[in-house]
Amino acid sequence: MSPQYSPGEAADLTGLSLDTLRYYEREELIGPIERLAGGRRVFSEGDLAWIGVVTCLRDAGLGIAEVQRFTALLRTTGDPASRVEFLRERRVALVEHMARMDAALGVLDDKIAYYAAKS
Repeated sequence: MSPQYSPGEAADLTGLSLDTLRYYEREELIGPIERLAGGRRVFSEGDLAWIGVVTCLRDAGLGIAEVQRFTALLRTTGDPASRVEFLRERRVALVEHMARMDAALGVLDDKIAYYAAKS
């Protein structure tokens, strides 16, 4: 039998709060999560891996609706091309965002150097 984790353990292992895990499940970004007799949720290794993907997508700037769309693509279509297209579009947006952040970092570094030289 593969390992099972309580919600608290899953929260600790993923770095997310219990409220976030419940929210992600309610919004169908993760799950369905297995429930034991009495309704207690248990997370599998696969659940934790998928939570890692969702966390990565969120860190990449995808909103809840976009992650829901990607999750729906996984559930409703066997066509990997639609998933690849979705991810490529998000990758382009992320690269553009990173370029803007890199430029902003350069401005901050210049200002730090300028004001540090004056002190």
